[in-house]
Amino acid sequence: MIARESNQDKIILLVEDSKADIRLFQEVLKTSTIPHQLMVVRDGIDAMAYLRQEGEFSDSPRPNLIILDLNLPRKDGREVVAEIKADPSLKRIPVIVLTTSSNDEDINQSYELYVNCYITKSRNLKDLFKLVQGIESFWLKTVTLPFE
Repeated sequence: MIARESNQDKIILLVEDSKADIRLFQEVLKTSTIPHQLMVVRDGIDAMAYLRQEGEFSDSPRPNLIILDLNLPRKDGREVVAEIKADPSLKRIPVIVLTTSSNDEDINQSYELYVNCYITKSRNLKDLFKLVQGIESFWLKTVTLPFE
């Protein structure tokens, strides 16, 4: 395996149906000093098609990190996590659940499905902005992400 050069773009797959949350991620990451590409899909079916490079996503780059909402149209985020972690070619990609749910059952089930972390979204825009900056700082600057 050849080591990835540190200046190569980090590919982030954001699986989110909220236009406002997508826009927030885009705005926060505009100020990033880390080379990155933010790829966005808005439901669970498109997330799996993207990850499996099917259909319109056949040339899509493999993500280094997945940020996933749980409550998605067409295919629930829990189903998406289960499929990712059951697929030997995808299971090493870190998955961050970022959702409005603070339900104990959702948290426990997510960790049972081997998510790498579970974050409850703040409803306060300023706090949400800081949260996205924290994700960027930890997951793009501090952590060494897997690669193919």
